[in-house]
Amino acid sequence: MNLLDLQRRMAQDVSRPLTANFEMQSLTDDGHSVQAIAESYIRPNDRLSSFERLEIYNRQYWFRLIAAVTEDFTALQAVVGAKRFDVLVLAYLRENPSTSFTLRDLGAKLPQWLESHAEVTARRHRLALDVARLEWAYVEAFDSATLKPLDESDLAQLTGDSTLSLQPHLQLLELSYPVDELVLAVHKAIPATDATSNAVMEIRQVRKISLPRMRRSTIYLAVHRYEDSVYYRRLDREAYRLLRVLQQQRLLAEALEFAFAESKIAPEQQALKTQQYFAHAAELGWFTKQ
Repeated sequence: MNLLDLQRRMAQDVSRPLTANFEMQSLTDDGHSVQAIAESYIRPNDRLSSFERLEIYNRQYWFRLIAAVTEDFTALQAVVGAKRFDVLVLAYLRENPSTSFTLRDLGAKLPQWLESHAEVTARRHRLALDVARLEWAYVEAFDSATLKPLDESDLAQLTGDSTLSLQPHLQLLELSYPVDELVLAVHKAIPATDATSNAVMEIRQVRKISLPRMRRSTIYLAVHRYEDSVYYRRLDREAYRLLRVLQQQRLLAEALEFAFAESKIAPEQQALKTQQYFAHAAELGWFTKQ
């Protein structure tokens, strides 16, 4: 076995998924003994067998991935519980292995994956899904670009046939629970420390958090970055619908028509509301040039 073959063998064995008990599997997918494979290139010592030595690396590889996902979904962990969360993440990573050079992308598919895996969240599925969507929106808002916003002269030239672009960091969410309160409570309870080196400490702290009571209630959120910090801003239904359509590069006239369709806001108040929506969005620099 040359060096390249050894590296490939080690990478394959280290990245093989763990069992449900977070131990190294005894057999490969095609039925070969992992113990025999380990003995073929790893020497035992006076304390550990070849299998046990390989298992250390196998477990650390997966524990690091679990810790990376935990960093981005601490509130989800608080909602479902630490033990169930570890099982959830392990199942997710089995179906969505790392394909990126950065661990930042590891949880990108988790909200979408969670939609079709209600069994991992039991009765709190809808709540857990909302939390996951909001926490990933935070990641996107924190990392995505900020483009030059439109100034007052640009806004003054808009007509019904104009189209607008929104900042790449702006994330728009329609949620079934007011989970912004829950996520903020969890993040406030966890100190801003290195989650990699303090993973065990942070997991213990999440278990002790008293979560606010959640009652089902539709909310609309804008998750955005302002002066290098991420904020959650609640929107009314019409503002959310307006921004959603503008985000799709539709004409301004179409966006306004859609925003107020079936609205409870009186027609004579709609123009004032529109002015307020645009004033707030412009103040926060949400509109950009194409």
